[in-house]
Amino acid sequence: MLRKSSGSLPLFSSGVLDRRQLLALGAGALALTVAGREAFAAGKAKPIKVAAIYTVPVEQQWVSRIHKALKAAEARGDITYKFSENVANTDYERVMRQYSEEGADLVVGEVFAVERPARKVAADYPKTAYLMGSSFGPTKPNFSVFDNFIHEPSFLTGMVAGKATKSNVIGLVGGYAIPEVNRLMQAFMEGAVSVNPNVKFIVTFINSWYDPPKAKEAAFAQIDKGADVLYAERFGVSDAAKERGVKAIGNVIDTSAQYPGTIIASALWQMEPTIDKAIKEVMDGTFVAADYGPYSYMAEGGASLAPLDPKLVPPEVIEMVLVKEKEIKDGLFRVNVNDGEPKSTL
Repeated sequence: MLRKSSGSLPLFSSGVLDRRQLLALGAGALALTVAGREAFAAGKAKPIKVAAIYTVPVEQQWVSRIHKALKAAEARGDITYKFSENVANTDYERVMRQYSEEGADLVVGEVFAVERPARKVAADYPKTAYLMGSSFGPTKPNFSVFDNFIHEPSFLTGMVAGKATKSNVIGLVGGYAIPEVNRLMQAFMEGAVSVNPNVKFIVTFINSWYDPPKAKEAAFAQIDKGADVLYAERFGVSDAAKERGVKAIGNVIDTSAQYPGTIIASALWQMEPTIDKAIKEVMDGTFVAADYGPYSYMAEGGASLAPLDPKLVPPEVIEMVLVKEKEIKDGLFRVNVNDGEPKSTL
């Protein structure tokens, strides 16, 4: 979950279009679609060339999942893989264009703060496939999007937290109040309330994607206000929980081995279903602009709940959570996707 832009993506900057302009635009869109189909029709022999562009270190939770999936594809011999990390927003377009010029078959990244420039680059290279983290939709013929929808296991970890708290105060520390963060927090809070209607929440955003010391200080402040369970959306929160002897809930990756006895549940993101589908489609010559978001759902194997330890979570709570997990996977329970900014209730 990385930097986002606000507002919509208007297709036209002026108001009314006359019939001639509409016809011209329609012809142009058709030409792009046909060109895109022709560009990918032949397919590619493996290994295909994949490049990735990251605005943060590959160790960061969100990016690490993409990197892991691409490294696995590289190990299988499906791709060759190169990447750039810590790319500034102001430099993103240049790096994206450079990889495209070098002949990358597939470019992966996250364009939340550079939506328009990134889509312009994609339009300039119709024979290159792009798969980008984005809050907006795909653009024909070759710009596909994805996002991390791990709200389902986040709901389940909320159930664990709601049963674990003794003070009935739970703290949540997030990066930015953007849809991709908000929906996870909202689902977590709904899960907690579903098993403990008396629970209250303290919500803090540190306005940074990678500032563990700042996240740690925010967590300390929440503990001082009575929180005995913390939702660690950012690195640094679990360190505070460990130092103060309270429990923490992990997000995106499983760090329970690094914080034994502190992290009692984690919602995990697996990017392999998303990455592997894109790679296969490039190889098969069937790649088209599409929304890959659904491949992050539990039913597709893109999200999961880390195994619960009966030494940390009572067996009856584990059983209750696993029943709900099965309902989600079977389509009998739907977790709300609420992108609204979560608010403190304490």
